[in-house]
Amino acid sequence: MSFSEESSSSSSSSLNGDAYALLFNALRLIPISHYLLALSLLFVIVIYNFLEFHFVEDLFSGFRGSPVRLTFNSSSPIYDGVVSKCKIVHGRYLVTPWLSSPHIQTAFLHFFGRPPCFSYRRQLFRLSDGGMIALDWLMGSTAGPGDVFHANNFISKDDTTPIAIVIPGLTSDSAASYIRHLVFNTAKRGWNVVVSNHRGLGGVSITSDCFYNAGWTEDAREVIDYLHHEYPKAPLFAIGTSIGANILVKYLGEEGEKTPVAGAAAICPPWDLLIGDRFIGRRLIQKLYDRALTIGLQDYAQLHEPRYSRLANWEGIKKSRSIRDFDNHATCLVGKFETVDTYYRNCSSSTYVGNVSIPLLCISSLDDPVCTVEAIPWDECRANKNVVLATTWHGGHLAFFEGITAAGMWWVRAVNEYLGVLHSSPYMHVRKKVQEPGLHLSTESSIDQGPYLNVSEDGMVAAVGNEQTRNSIVGDHQTNSEMVLDTEQDEQLTGAKSDAVPNTDRTCEPPANTPDTELRNLTASVTSCLNQLSQRNKRSMWLLAYVAIITTWPLVGSALRFIFGKKRKNVLSATLTKR
Repeated sequence: MSFSEESSSSSSSSLNGDAYALLFNALRLIPISHYLLALSLLFVIVIYNFLEFHFVEDLFSGFRGSPVRLTFNSSSPIYDGVVSKCKIVHGRYLVTPWLSSPHIQTAFLHFFGRPPCFSYRRQLFRLSDGGMIALDWLMGSTAGPGDVFHANNFISKDDTTPIAIVIPGLTSDSAASYIRHLVFNTAKRGWNVVVSNHRGLGGVSITSDCFYNAGWTEDAREVIDYLHHEYPKAPLFAIGTSIGANILVKYLGEEGEKTPVAGAAAICPPWDLLIGDRFIGRRLIQKLYDRALTIGLQDYAQLHEPRYSRLANWEGIKKSRSIRDFDNHATCLVGKFETVDTYYRNCSSSTYVGNVSIPLLCISSLDDPVCTVEAIPWDECRANKNVVLATTWHGGHLAFFEGITAAGMWWVRAVNEYLGVLHSSPYMHVRKKVQEPGLHLSTESSIDQGPYLNVSEDGMVAAVGNEQTRNSIVGDHQTNSEMVLDTEQDEQLTGAKSDAVPNTDRTCEPPANTPDTELRNLTASVTSCLNQLSQRNKRSMWLLAYVAIITTWPLVGSALRFIFGKKRKNVLSATLTKR
């Protein structure tokens, strides 16, 4: 290498060093406050995208909101006759500006929510398997000025006031903020509202080995059938939220035309649980929701540890880090599902929405951080003439706050308007009257009959007293109508404890085994068997009559042979005597 080449390389390296030195000196001249401002701006951009804020988009649109997208069958009579007259779902939804993020909205609903102040009237309802749930009522007739309601009225048998049945979401009960918003605003319109709490929630202990899950429709079916029989002239409407919406849609698909529900609304249903399971474990923000919901499920299991320890894997429940883990160690074992995926497939409402035979309004948010838009069954909703799907660009999960103070929830207004229009239209579903043999009303007094209330040390309400076996809701409906005032959860539990009636054991001597008594017992047992058979199979009475004739024919034939044989002997003896 020549001397000139060496000098040029050394000069270039010195120039590079001088450039970096100059750059470093220039950066040192920039004030520290400018660096902090840049870092703050970078942090805001990251948080803005991470929490999916849309304030800038709303600002550029002049805070006009986004239009609601409606999906329905082109020949749907429900849309033409009902939804087309609803102004709210044909308008625009604007999020509260300072809650312009689905995650902020959802968190605000959970931690604050600004629920209205009122008190429920509690009814303990005994299920056919021995379980117990709480039905919390707010009567429309108690509405008055101000924001405080006192539910102290009863419903008469012939009352025609509509009844709205509310099914809460996962680990939620009647005390949840969004439930109170819905109940309060619906009752303000003059309707009677009842919240059907899930098993083990609402301060009521588990009294059987059956727990609710995302596809458990038996409790909703029993409650709806009971209310329909108890108040036959009052039209029933059902509203499900989140998991409660999944249960409601699945129930409607299972029942078809047989349901007594006149109309329904499903808010933020998960639709496909398998897709939802994949979605909630995909991103970091969704994993936070997964963990939060798992903690709620673990707290629920902790309330009922004795039964979960016996029926499920308690150690696995305590170590669960996700909803899927909890379902694997608890739900599948209690519900007798082979795998978690089997449970998710069997309990997804997306496979049942095509069989819904009553007017159904579904509301979902496209930015729902819990129930993904990927699971929405667009084609199934469009193919069913009874279903109208309303989707908004924003809203979070069950939030949909609106107004500058976030005092109202958009979906509550939309549902109330829809149900009001449906109630005044000829499109309400009316179940055809089917005579069900074997159903009868109990004429005995319900005094000294359960359930009574017993409050344990952990604050749970349990039913004690004289247990009764019942084959149908109607047959024992009188024992299900004990009402307990529920101001707040603590006051309700205290009042239940003080109002509890002591259980007195009664003994009676068995009657003597006379032939008449044995005959009556035999007749009663046969009648009971026939009643159970008719209720379970719901077949025609002709089949039962055929079975009765076949089974009793030997006895009837022997009796006829004896009677006619005796008469024939008398005739023959008289003839021979004349001869």
